[in-house]
Amino acid sequence: MKKYIDQGKNDTRSGFGAGLTELGRTNPNVVALCADLIGSLKMDQFIEENPERFFQIGIAEANMMCIAAGLTIGGKIPFTGTFANFSTGRVYDQIRQSIAYSGKNVKICASHAGVTLGEDGATHQILEDIGLMKMLPGMVVINPCDYNQTKAATIAIADYEGPVYLRFGRPKVANFTPADQKFEIGKALHLTEGTDVTIVATGHLVWEALIAAENLESQGISAEVINIHTIKPLDANAIINSVKKTGCIVTAEEHNVLGGLGESVARVLATSQPTPQEFIGTNDTFGESGTPAQLMEKYGLDNKAIEKAVIKVIERK
Repeated sequence: MKKYIDQGKNDTRSGFGAGLTELGRTNPNVVALCADLIGSLKMDQFIEENPERFFQIGIAEANMMCIAAGLTIGGKIPFTGTFANFSTGRVYDQIRQSIAYSGKNVKICASHAGVTLGEDGATHQILEDIGLMKMLPGMVVINPCDYNQTKAATIAIADYEGPVYLRFGRPKVANFTPADQKFEIGKALHLTEGTDVTIVATGHLVWEALIAAENLESQGISAEVINIHTIKPLDANAIINSVKKTGCIVTAEEHNVLGGLGESVARVLATSQPTPQEFIGTNDTFGESGTPAQLMEKYGLDNKAIEKAVIKVIERK
């Protein structure tokens, strides 16, 4: 099995900041808007280099979305920045009516997603955002796994014409994908080849899936790990081709199992290749305060939980 090396832990929000900074230097149409969270979204460098292309909206997220929609009419490519909770739940009506309905070229960039927001607690730990956004017609939904992939995704979505939801996080996590990668929207990445089980993971759970696969190998179980960075459009062919070989699948995400990646995968399998499936994600619950590590363990979002799900699903084959 191919081994992946942590090149040095970093937060995915910093990958967004680095990508936005590069876009500021290469694409004059890119503009940024923020809802009073410049530091948290790592927008400082972009602002320093492009002050005339930054708009501080303040704690008025609904207004920010409408302004972003308006900026696209003049040919600008607006990147909005705030926490995932405020990027979706608080402004869903504005996104639906002013951005998605008319296919506006707005990039909704959402940090501090999931329980790994940590000590801020349940009111800020949105676990429903992927479901909310993937249900909007025409909305692309991307959830990269590390710093390098988040940077690459940020750069790539500027060239995509249409609304995009880019989800990333707060904690420092393993940075293991290539720094020079080319990000392709809607194209799953096979990280390891396997014959006994398919593990499909997104975001922070990709690294946990790789750890689980390595542990399972020592038990004689061959796991195929696929990084689904784009939840919509979903790479259905990659999933179907993998389960044809392995015969079972585990999906892993830092999101509610209701409405997330797992349900999208289940729909593909139900209509094309019925396959035993186990789900890793939060189970119809809100989060709570705690460190990211504590919460990942409590809610079963770590490599140990993935291993248990693999054993269970293999027994169902």
